Amino acid sequence: MIMETILTPEYEEKYRSVWPNRTILDYLNDSIKLFPDKIAIIDRKSRYTYRELGRLVDRVALGLLELGLGKGDVISFQLPNWNEFVILHYAVTRIGAISNPLIPIYRDREIGFMVGMVESKMIVIPDEFRGYDYPAMIERLSHQWPSLEHIYVVGEKVPNGMKSFSNILEEPWEERRDVSVLDKVVIDHNDVTEIIFTSGTTGDPKGVMHTHNTLCVSTDYWIERLRLTSDDVMFMASTFAHQTGFGYGVRLPTHYAGTAVYQDIWDPKEFLSLVEKEKITFTAGATPFLQDTVQFEGIEEFDLQSLRAFVALGAPIPRPLVKEAGKKVPFRILSGWGQTENGLVTLTHLDDSEEKLTKTDGIPFKGMEIKVIDKEGNECMPLVEGDLLCRGPALFVGYYKRLEETRAEYKEGWFITGDRAIMDEDGYIRITGRNRDIIIRGGENIPVAYVENILYEHPDISVVQLIAMPDARLQEKACAFVTMKTDRNPLTINSIQEFLKSKGVAKQYWPEHIEVIEDFPRTASGKIQKFKLREQIVGLISEKM
Repeated sequence: MIMETILTPEYEEKYRSVWPNRTILDYLNDSIKLFPDKIAIIDRKSRYTYRELGRLVDRVALGLLELGLGKGDVISFQLPNWNEFVILHYAVTRIGAISNPLIPIYRDREIGFMVGMVESKMIVIPDEFRGYDYPAMIERLSHQWPSLEHIYVVGEKVPNGMKSFSNILEEPWEERRDVSVLDKVVIDHNDVTEIIFTSGTTGDPKGVMHTHNTLCVSTDYWIERLRLTSDDVMFMASTFAHQTGFGYGVRLPTHYAGTAVYQDIWDPKEFLSLVEKEKITFTAGATPFLQDTVQFEGIEEFDLQSLRAFVALGAPIPRPLVKEAGKKVPFRILSGWGQTENGLVTLTHLDDSEEKLTKTDGIPFKGMEIKVIDKEGNECMPLVEGDLLCRGPALFVGYYKRLEETRAEYKEGWFITGDRAIMDEDGYIRITGRNRDIIIRGGENIPVAYVENILYEHPDISVVQLIAMPDARLQEKACAFVTMKTDRNPLTINSIQEFLKSKGVAKQYWPEHIEVIEDFPRTASGKIQKFKLREQIVGLISEKM
């Protein structure tokens, strides 16, 4: 399959000298040559050296070729933070295919749409994770996907009609087929290597396309900013199917030949224990992870001297939390801003002042550009709020099958991020809000229009609006304001959640509070004034405190 992108010869020429012009396999080969016996990845089940990782990648890649898969094919995987995810992504890259990571919390509605849209040839799932039966979901959906040829399951419970991933992982394909066949696969550094879905403001998610170059340059940025060396040990609990987990959990350690420690279910106590045991030096994760860590009762009992940086992403960091951490932990808290479309764009420095660390979301990486503009498109003066625009070598190369929609997201060569920000005199930004209608629940984007459209299918709901409701730990939760067609069947939060469950909507997208009202506040033209609903829910929360 040939992916259409927005790349032009002029665009490629502009960034050719900035892009690393490498693939993740080049970094992997470097790490194998330099440190073959160093531990590369550690998860709950196993640990592999770089030499072992390389052999497994080649073995799985040969297995994929044996299945008839090859360059340009899309392979989806809905796996937790397990070693199989890393091995599979590298093997998919080895044969020139395209990785399509899927978040484990996604259910029928999301998976049905995403796998169908990218026309996956193969999907790899767990047999069970957090009590959910993934094979049963795929059985319900697979008839919708004419392109799907292979279903593989990681785990022991493999239903009829599906195959065990261990068949690929443990079969010595290299004894049947020379590994050199993999070296003949021609990979252009500007080929699409990843399609990852982001929550949109319209009904359907959008498939963000990244190339080897856009991913590799974005990952390399971290090495300089965090001063990473091969001695560093990274911890990642953010799901690998988020761009944070994918770019900086799966791929980053290989870039600097370091060690990665993975956690599939976030547990602050286990994290603190792993810091002590594995001498973890840095981590990146959603802001609630930071809050859970800093406020963990008994944190003083753990030796955390190796941990020097915690990069908190996905939601604003409560400034009092940073100050509390300064009294309790030895590590620096860095904040940054980025998106699925462009990776991390800004990040604070390790030696920044307390003012910058606690009141900004960082400064751009070298080569990435941002600007804040007013309604007329003019650049704002320092500390004046406006719309945030971005451009640079780490930007995606289009929404899959939506290139015209992609182009509409640009303004004179700048990507319209949908966020609002202020920029200080030193070029540091502070995100102040979002133009796009998304609620961020603990770093997880809730696509408002998507959930609203499903709720409109409820037989008793007349009008529904989803609003961000402040939350002490998760920063935001979803609150549903609704008007009813009839008062015969009073709505409750439980009945709404049961309805969404029946529609196959991921639990993390469900509203967690409901307000049934007579009518919505509106403008003279009839447009609902969401800001008044936000004020109302904030007022209700304040009254209860």
